[in-house]
Parts: sequence; C-alpha cells; structure tokens
Amino acid sequence: MNEKNYDFLKRFREIHKPGRRCDFSSPHDGEIMLDASWSIAVDRDASPMILRAAKDLQDYFFTSMNLSLRIEKIPGTVPPLRKILLLNTGKALKQGAFTLSVSPDVIRLDGDDDRAVLYGSVHLEDRMNLREGPYLAIGTVRREPLLRMRQVHSGSGIDDFPDWQLNAILHAGFTAIDLFIRGIDTNARGEYCNVNDIIERASSFGLDTVLYNYTRCFKHPDDPDAEEVFDRVYGDIFRACPGARAISFVGESLEFPSKDPSTTGKRFSDSASDGIPDIRPSPGWYPCSDYPALLKRISDTIRRVKPDAEIIFSTYNWCYASEELRRYFLENIPKNLTVNVAFDMLRTREIDGVKLPVMDYSISATEPGEYFKSETALAHANGLRIRCTANTAGLTWDFGAIPYIPVPQLWLKRMQNLKPYVLERGVDSFYECHHFGWWPESPAVDLAKQVFFTGTEDCTGEFLFRLARRDYGREAAPAVVSVWEKWSEAVSHIVTSNEDQYGPLRVGPAYPFIFHFNVTRTLTEKSLPFPCGKHAYMGNAIIRTFYRPFENENQSPAMDRYPIEIREMHLMHELMEQGLTLLASSLPEMPPGRKHENGERLYGIGKYMANTAKTVLNIKEWYLKNMEFMMERNPVQRLVLLDELDALLENEKENVLDTIPYVLRDSRLGWEPSMEYVCDEWHLEWKLRQLEATRREMETARILTGNCNR
Repeated sequence: MNEKNYDFLKRFREIHKPGRRCDFSSPHDGEIMLDASWSIAVDRDASPMILRAAKDLQDYFFTSMNLSLRIEKIPGTVPPLRKILLLNTGKALKQGAFTLSVSPDVIRLDGDDDRAVLYGSVHLEDRMNLREGPYLAIGTVRREPLLRMRQVHSGSGIDDFPDWQLNAILHAGFTAIDLFIRGIDTNARGEYCNVNDIIERASSFGLDTVLYNYTRCFKHPDDPDAEEVFDRVYGDIFRACPGARAISFVGESLEFPSKDPSTTGKRFSDSASDGIPDIRPSPGWYPCSDYPALLKRISDTIRRVKPDAEIIFSTYNWCYASEELRRYFLENIPKNLTVNVAFDMLRTREIDGVKLPVMDYSISATEPGEYFKSETALAHANGLRIRCTANTAGLTWDFGAIPYIPVPQLWLKRMQNLKPYVLERGVDSFYECHHFGWWPESPAVDLAKQVFFTGTEDCTGEFLFRLARRDYGREAAPAVVSVWEKWSEAVSHIVTSNEDQYGPLRVGPAYPFIFHFNVTRTLTEKSLPFPCGKHAYMGNAIIRTFYRPFENENQSPAMDRYPIEIREMHLMHELMEQGLTLLASSLPEMPPGRKHENGERLYGIGKYMANTAKTVLNIKEWYLKNMEFMMERNPVQRLVLLDELDALLENEKENVLDTIPYVLRDSRLGWEPSMEYVCDEWHLEWKLRQLEATRREMETARILTGNCNR
C-alpha cells in the first residue's frame, strides 16, 4: 500500500510494536515465562520517573506481548511474589546503571538512580523483543553504560520533540537531545520555541538537553565591552534556560573578528573584498591563535551563571589543519571544556596512488582518520573531556534521504574500533547524529546498546541473526544477514567527495543533469535551484546542482579520482544488486504482516541506495562527456558525443522511473529533516521534466554542430 508524504510519522509513533509475540514460541531451559498472574510493583513513594517506567512496561506487555499486567504500589513488607519490582537503590553508584535479577518468582530491577530504572525497564523490553515472547533468562546481570552521554537530534523534524519522539529516543538507548537555538526561545528556523518546556519534558523521559549554538556574537574577546556583550548573549541563555545540561559550539557557527593574520578576520559571508575572494580561511574554519581566548571568554561567561554547565566545542571545521596548529589550540583552551572530534573526517583510502578522503560523514570509514587519532591523543594528554561525532545512530551523509543505512556489519566494525577510545583514551560521550536524524528500525540502534554497555553478550553473527529473526522471521533471517553483508561490502566502496555528498548522494535519483554547453541569449548561469519546501530549514542551501569537481589539497584531483571513483561505484552498484536479488528471493519466506512489511521496506531502502549509486555513475560519465564535448573540435565527433550524452539521459530516465514505486511505498524515503522532501514522487517527476529540458538544449547544440558542417 502506498503512503502519502509524512505518513512515516505514524509508524515512528509506534513505540511498542503490536504483535511481537510469536504464537509458536515457548520458554527455553533456564527461562521463566510471564503471564497475566504477574504484576508490576513500585514503592508507595515512587518518583514520577519510576512510575513512567512502570506504565511504559505495562503498555509494552499489553501492546507487544498481549498480556495485561496491573501496576501495584507496595510497602517493603509485602512478599514480592510474581512481581516485577522497579526500584531505585539510592546508592547512585553510576548514573544510568542497573542490576537485573530474574528468578522463577520475582524479577527485580535495581537502578542506581531513577533514570537507571527507566533505562532498565526498556532493557527488559529489548530482551523480550529478541525472544519474541514474555521470556526472561534466570540469573543476575549488572549493566553499566560506558558512555556518559549519547546525543541525537530529532528524527521527526528539525527541533521537533513531541512526547512520542522523546519516548522513541529513550527506547533507542540515547540519553540526551540536541536542540538548535538562535537565541532565547528561538529555534533553528528563527521561530518561537518554548525551550524550557522541551527541557522539562525531555527530563521526564530521562533525557538531558544540549543546546546547539546558532546564536551570533561577532565580538573579539579582548574588546573593552566584550564581557558585557558576551553576557547578554551566552549568560542570558542560561539565565533563561537553567535546566539545559550543556551547550555545543562549532567553528562555522562561532565566527569572530580574529586578529590572526592567517585568517580573513571576517565572517565567511563578508570575506571578499570588492568582489575579490580572500583565499585565507575565515576564523570559524581555522584554529586561530586567539580562538582559545574566545572560548575562555564564553566559558567564563556561562559558568558565572551556571557553574556546572558543560561547554562543548567541535574542531570539525579545521580537521584539515596541521597537527602543530591543532596542538597549540588544545593546549591553550580552558581545561573545563569538552572537545568534540569527528571519527571519520578525512579518513583516506588510497587506491592506485589516488587519495579518496572522507570529506563529510561516511560509514565507509570504519576506522578512524588521522585527524581523529591525533586530536583525541592531544586532547587526552591535555586533560580535556572528549566527545566523538560517531554517527552511530545509523545515518551519515552517504545517503542524504533514507531512514537508515542497513549495513550492520560496517556499523559494528566502527563501534568496535571506537570502543578502545571509550575505555582507554578519554572519549566519554557521543554525538550520534547530525540534523539528518535517526530511525528506530536501524540495526545500529540495537548494536550500540550491546557494544557500549557492560553485562552484554558479544555482538557476533549470532546476535545479527537474532535481530534479523525478530524483524523478518526465522526462515528469512540467514538471507537477511547475508544481504546486510553484501550491502556492507557495497557501501565500503562509496565515493565521499564534496560534489557527490552535496549532490547526487544527498538527493538521490532526483539529482538534475545539467548540460554544460551554455546556449543562452540572456547570459543565464547553468546552476539551478533545487526545489525544496518553503518550510525546509536548510532547504537547497546544502545541495549543489551543477555537477563538477570541488577540489582541495587533501584529495587527488578529479582527473585522477574520477576513473577510480567510477570503478568503485560500479562495484558498489553490483554488490547492492546482488543483495537485492537475494532479498527478493527471501521475501516469500517472511511471515505475512509486520515482518513481511519490514522486508518490503528493507528492499525499498536497498533499491533507493542502488539507484542512487546508478545516478552517481551516470552523472560522473555525464560530466566527463560534457567536458569532452566542449573541447572537441571535430563536428562529427561532437555529434557522436551528443548521442552518448542522450543515451545517458535515457538511462537516467529509466532509473528515475524505477525509483518512483519505492518512494511511494515508504514515505520516509526521499526525506531529510533539514531539507524536507528531496526525492519523493513530485521531485522525481520534476527530474523527468528537467531531463526533457536538457534534451531540448542538446537539440540546439546538435543544430549548431550541424551548421558547422556546412
């Protein structure tokens, strides 16, 4: 059945999925089976958070396990027979940690704090989901989080945090939300936002709130009025929102008039002089010698108002800088700051001597780049707390408009490579997604709960099989794991250049094909604005439609890269198609209902990814043949090239038509929170119209070329 735009939110709102209980399952040896004779018990003076845990667990049993369990408030003297006890031990040994004890007559969940009880009740649900029944293994397990904080943006829209989204975030295992602010009670869109209401409601779901700074304060920290100006901006934020746990900054949204001569000293938007660009970086994109003074001024200002506020700064924008410059920066910033470092930025593959770095977030990088390794080592040596942009919620910029990237083997490798940095090298929190959001059905969500907690089983092939069995059925599970393996291998070949990540990978098969040969009487430029909804936060500001190389010193130039990238993308496409063939053959083995629908949506995601890879291949060939056409002096050969370009358009047209049925069936395909819809049916039909317009331009070029033969 087809969906209308945004219908995916209906599925997202289902925190507890109906019908998870398998009618043919039974308890294993060493397990107990819960039935309607059990109840959920809390202390008479249980806190609102523990009551939330009890009510949530009750709803889970009713909705997912078809069991009605009552909630009781009991004194400590009542024998706890056939009860699930939810208790705060009051010991506060470790925030978020709990002990789960299961015996034939009682289940006891002892949380180190109230939040731990809430997290523990979700863990009980996770266990029963994997067993597909109300079965729990007898024994005692102690679970402690390895991470102090796991942060995500909303998965349902920019700064969109209704209670159900907060509940979904809780159930996915995250512990904090990120909220963009442009000022007091002003969100990313510049609209009114009751920030304190979000903070309060998030807290009731066991979630902290981190303010993501978009406020502007273009002031040098040494100016005479700097203290007053900074207080009016950053001090006032925490006076207005004292419940916020932290505030995070990144260079691109924290520009200032630096006096470092290595920079322009100006905002990026103002850096040109009389139209002449200044090739020096703007202060937000360079570790200026006076940037530590800026951060000290901000830190001092905030901590006068809220001494325990966490202040986070991301060095993402100067990952390219030399280690010497980055060392000076880290040695001189306040030691009470948290430094955020991106795991994968500039992680470089080298193929046949050609350098292919990750220009923006990519799951193809399962090992850290040199920037991450050196930056975390420097930060740790300087006693700084470290947060990692891990993107372990299941999305990166590899595909800008899909719900999640179904490559659990790659996610698992990344998590396993991150774990030593958590255990030994000072990383204690994750920024798990940027504004592209997250999706609850991503296997990465389940994997992170295993990898970054103590008291869990190893994430082996058996665990992936259990995930596949839970979501797609026992018979199809082995094939689904093999599909994931094929797609994990496929995505390891994806290209990660700026022109691809800001182009066809971002908007998929809706990406336009613009004819470079410019036939115009009105001096019109060739780039065209990608159509986005007026309500979109970023919209087309993060989309580049006129495909051409964006070069930098970290990568090999396009004339060297493109042959390798085309070869790599062919490999990716071939492996994606192999996975699709295997998945199609296993769909009949999936039980009707929820699991079969899951399989159809998984197939749709894979098809979107494969067709996006085809668009990338077509646009690269399109660019190369456009360049060849414009340099070709032989009119006959130009006509041959026009025929080849026309064949590429026809191939891409078929690719677009092949994509439409899948975005109709899954309304989450083609959508991203900051851009809104970029590859739904309307945009794909727009692409078809754009291809026809390009064909008409090519006919004009054909006429001009024909005239050259006369």
